[in-house]
Amino acid sequence: MKGVYRVLSLSLGAVLVASALTGCQGAGDGRRIVRIGHNQATDHPTHVALLEFESYVESKLGDRYNVEVYPSELLGSQTDMVQLTQTGAIDFCVASNSILETFSDNYTLFNMPYLFASAEAYHASMDDENITGPIFDSTKKAGFEAVTWIDAGTRNFYTVSTPIQSPADLKGLKIRVQQSPTNVEMMRLLGGSATPMGFGEVYTALQSKIIDGAENNEMALTSNGHGDVCKYYSYDMHQMIPDILIGNCAFLDGLSPEDRAVFEEGFRIVNQVERQEWTKAVEAAKNKAEKEQGVQFLYPDTAPFQEICIPMHQTVLGQYPDLKPFYDAIQVHNKNFASGDKEGGAGE
Repeated sequence: MKGVYRVLSLSLGAVLVASALTGCQGAGDGRRIVRIGHNQATDHPTHVALLEFESYVESKLGDRYNVEVYPSELLGSQTDMVQLTQTGAIDFCVASNSILETFSDNYTLFNMPYLFASAEAYHASMDDENITGPIFDSTKKAGFEAVTWIDAGTRNFYTVSTPIQSPADLKGLKIRVQQSPTNVEMMRLLGGSATPMGFGEVYTALQSKIIDGAENNEMALTSNGHGDVCKYYSYDMHQMIPDILIGNCAFLDGLSPEDRAVFEEGFRIVNQVERQEWTKAVEAAKNKAEKEQGVQFLYPDTAPFQEICIPMHQTVLGQYPDLKPFYDAIQVHNKNFASGDKEGGAGE
């Protein structure tokens, strides 16, 4: 089935590119088709939120726009979709922060392990436009910009057969990480062997024991079936990394002020609905993983993990000094929200 989806996604992606190059973006009834792609399942909070966006925009501008949401990598991998958004073959996609790091060094900030003191500090920082505004605008030269952030929650390690109670337990294990230099370095410091790969490949790699585990949120266990293979999920809470909804600059800049205002409200709705749905989805995912998949949830002392990873902050800031003002602003939110829940968010 995954092979069929891959063929479909490649074919559909090729059709969309051809359509964009020939200017065929209409719905056949005079309306402009607005295509949005993402890599999550149809029951995922991201998809639910994007359907709310579709409903809202069409309720206001349905005579001019037909919004179409494509889940489950139907338009290709996230890297494919970012490239399609760049060219205008599609108008929006949800991208991982790690992919955006390859377009703008500013996104490196959010990949720092243990950047946020709590989920509350994470949310407050991401809602602070003084922090996110310049970062979101930093990819405009590449042809796209971020229009809102999506709560990707707390990333934690989960493994097939080795419970992770301390960094020492990671030694020698092959752990899938997102395709980011920051994440590869984090795994090196923690003693594991980083194995970058696309999210769609992880289940098969776990099942065939090409890798020993991965790191993501609770939803990966259920929505993506990883809990069928991995039986230990450890709340080391090493990262809180947002997913980002990006839009093609030419499309956004071509909107009238009135239409742009409707789309901007739609972006706000995506953010709020996804966060509300995520809280419910995490609780349901934990319950299903524990009771139906037999996953054991572990709560190790996070201090040893932090002690190893925190020096990365100064290394990254030394390499990217322009990030320092944003980093300092996050520290203010960390002081205001010093403690929080042990559980978190959504991801790639």
